[in-house]
Amino acid sequence: MRLLGTTPPSRDLDALRTSFLRFVWLWNRRQKQGTPDLHLRIADWLERGAGGGEGRLALLVFRDAGKSTLVGLYCAWLLANDPAKRILVLAAEHSLACRMTRNVRRIIETHPLTRHLLPERREEWAADQLTVRRGVHHRDPSLLARGIGANLTGSRADVIVCDDVEVPNTTATPEKRETLRRRLRELGFILVPDGLQLFVGTPHAWHSVYAKEPRAELGEERPFLDGYDRLELPLLDASGRSVWPERFTDEVIARMRRDTGPHLFNSQMLLRPEPATAVRLDPGRLAAYDEPITLEHVGGRPILRLGGRRMTAGCCWWDPAYGSPDGGDGSVIAAVLQDEAGGYWLHDLAYLTFDRARLEGEDELTQLCRQALAFAKRNEQPVVTVETNGVGRFVPAALRREIGHGRLPLRVREHHASRAKDTRILEAFDPLLAAGSLKVHKGVLKGPFATEMREWRPGGRHPDDALDAVSAAILSLPMRGAATPFPVAPSPDWRGASGSWMADTAFGL
Repeated sequence: MRLLGTTPPSRDLDALRTSFLRFVWLWNRRQKQGTPDLHLRIADWLERGAGGGEGRLALLVFRDAGKSTLVGLYCAWLLANDPAKRILVLAAEHSLACRMTRNVRRIIETHPLTRHLLPERREEWAADQLTVRRGVHHRDPSLLARGIGANLTGSRADVIVCDDVEVPNTTATPEKRETLRRRLRELGFILVPDGLQLFVGTPHAWHSVYAKEPRAELGEERPFLDGYDRLELPLLDASGRSVWPERFTDEVIARMRRDTGPHLFNSQMLLRPEPATAVRLDPGRLAAYDEPITLEHVGGRPILRLGGRRMTAGCCWWDPAYGSPDGGDGSVIAAVLQDEAGGYWLHDLAYLTFDRARLEGEDELTQLCRQALAFAKRNEQPVVTVETNGVGRFVPAALRREIGHGRLPLRVREHHASRAKDTRILEAFDPLLAAGSLKVHKGVLKGPFATEMREWRPGGRHPDDALDAVSAAILSLPMRGAATPFPVAPSPDWRGASGSWMADTAFGL
């Protein structure tokens, strides 16, 4: 591994004056940073592809490899060599495409080899498009940024860059994946006959547009990018060594494996998407325990402990349903705690249902709400988060009414789920099971939870109400350095929060 810093590459720099490698090296030197071998390989491949006449390139590189930065430099270099070019940058969303425009604009404004591109008046120097100084008149700007769903009728481009068009938002369902394919096929009407089309990204689904083999279940006889010149650069080489060891050390890679789980790591870092149906939630990977939670006061402040460890975060998540004794969707509430080391503890789980014999004096919803409040009490949870999809939209008001009647020190949080259930379950359980970081109380394992795990398959018809509630609770807690997709309840004192508010847990229902 070598880094190109203040020392130029070991070849004639005069011959590289207009090459992409030279262009990248000058930019990195100006930024006071080196150029890793990984970027040299990408730069060389992109330059050969631009002049090779094939016109179809697919660059697959692991996450956080700096590929979008290199593609921004590539767009600026193409314009530097031919200011008449028209480049269309497509991303999954308009805002992401605009980031590429800002990157290219900054390069053009500061790179020593692009000063001739600066127009006298920057009339078209906007967030989503720019026009450089050029000797021809085109209706289209020099660079246009759009989301994949934008209306591009009437546009023409010499170069189309599809930068991360495949993301969770465009691959979450079969309908979204088909829409993505249809939109990408339409680009053939925009690209000029001898134009260049470049795909840059990482696979996000088994039915990926980047797949090397056709997906027969989609009716494909050829891969979507059949005929494209491909460069695939996974994080690990054939010997299992990091291709960028200065940035991705063995320790960093081990942490990523643990935090993301094997399913996401294989797809995003090793470029090997797996069918979701191959994923199994093995209950044998759970660590069972039988200790109760204890609430003690030290220095006037409550501290919650479990199994000798202090708990610092927790979530009580209720996914309401009708709760009929005759069956149907289960109304499940779960309590998940997190200790100081980041371990997860599924301490309690309940399937709430109403009693028909008590309906004259206590309606169904009131019965369910009172059971939920009793559940929160025994698990020392001051906040109940309610998923408001479906019948859940009626629950928060009824729950607050019962809290008010009982003068209980409890709060209600509302959450509307917008992510696919299978995705949520997989993202919550896969990394924790792989790392052995999920402990489950033996009382939970005596119920149907383990059976739900064992029988679960994405898209299957087996019961998954408990898995859904538990996964939501897990994802609502601090997420191993990742962005939290659900609102996190304010921490009471036993969770380490500052302030003088204290939860009084000595109340009756």
